[in-house]
Amino acid sequence: MSLVDPPTVHRELEEHRLANGLRVVLHRDERLPLVTLNLWYHVGSKDERPGLTGFAHLFEHMLFQGSEHVSGTDHFRYIQQVGGVANGSTWYDRTNYYETLPCHHLDLGLWLESDRMGFFLQALTSDKLETQRSVVMNERRQRVDNQPYGRALERVHELLYPPDHPYHWPVIGYMDDIAAATLDDVRSFFRTHYTPSNAVLTLAGRFDPDDALARVERWFGAIDSAPAAKPPRSLPDPRFSGERRDRLSDAVRLPRVYLAFQAPPYGEAPWYAGDLLAQILTAGKSSVLHEDLVYRRELARNVAAYVLPTELAATFTIVATANPDQEVERVEGAILEHLDRIATDGPSEEDLERARNRVLHDLYEELQTLDARADLLSQCATLFGDPARAFTEADRYSAVDAAAIAAFARSYLIEGGRSVVTVMPRADGKERT
Repeated sequence: MSLVDPPTVHRELEEHRLANGLRVVLHRDERLPLVTLNLWYHVGSKDERPGLTGFAHLFEHMLFQGSEHVSGTDHFRYIQQVGGVANGSTWYDRTNYYETLPCHHLDLGLWLESDRMGFFLQALTSDKLETQRSVVMNERRQRVDNQPYGRALERVHELLYPPDHPYHWPVIGYMDDIAAATLDDVRSFFRTHYTPSNAVLTLAGRFDPDDALARVERWFGAIDSAPAAKPPRSLPDPRFSGERRDRLSDAVRLPRVYLAFQAPPYGEAPWYAGDLLAQILTAGKSSVLHEDLVYRRELARNVAAYVLPTELAATFTIVATANPDQEVERVEGAILEHLDRIATDGPSEEDLERARNRVLHDLYEELQTLDARADLLSQCATLFGDPARAFTEADRYSAVDAAAIAAFARSYLIEGGRSVVTVMPRADGKERT
């Protein structure tokens, strides 16, 4: 029995679809005089192609650079003038944009989002593309190319997935592809993916549902519903037989090992077992790998595990940094010993309950805020066609037992389905500053 009691969460939902295909989720919550707009486009880096990577992330930047009726960076200025906040993010499977505003400024948020959905291309110029291309390329340098261990996770995915699989390349894209993007490439990508029929708009907060729907229809209803034809695409089978390894040299002080495994996609029952296993292994000082590798045997400086909530397949990853006097191979061996033990015996009930309580605490905490709740509703509407699923995620974690976690480890955390990347200090001994 979980020690975390579910909070009282407003679950009032309405779903609508405009004639142009835009899916609208209305979630009324009168407790605060605020409204959150959360717009998910079902496009991410997985919708790119080899040689044309980084477009979804580039658009996250481009769509804040103005549209036909909103110049330059006025999107942020208008939101901030009324005391609101706004931002966006890009992922493998989606791009989202969101604003939280005083509820009487709902029209402002709807106008801004509809203008860049319906009138972005009219304001697109080569100068704007060059400006944001430079920003993104510099972001890649800072986050990846010039960051300690920065290339390791990219290499993990390159080994784990075939070259033509959508999770093979990084969300931020490769430098050569970003540099080569043309205005025609950008226009084609936008027309294909940033359309009403490929989007979910969630409103959460204080509003009258009938009035809010009429406002959504006013601002979005006339936007063209016809996307550009998507070329046919067959997804390669990501599974492979046999371990794949690579060793990188970097300007770092301590060796680090990355172990990654292919797992079922987010939403399937085994995924929740994998998420709980990641918590069991490394969440908190009393977790299995922390207690053994970091505190008892002092093999590792730190260790972390997670499973990505991705749509086509999931990546279960364990990352450990070795202590200065320890060989990284010994750290890897200790991790594999624990995975073998869990595959055979399963986790202890104490470890499982601790992990479940931590996951449920975080989930319930998310559901208490308008912006996080709106994002979960958009996520579930986009990926599963059911926004109300956001309110039942806890049930899926509660259904996982020790046997399910052992089965997950036996089925997916196996040598034939893993990639391993080791990062070693450079021979010249130089470190990044």
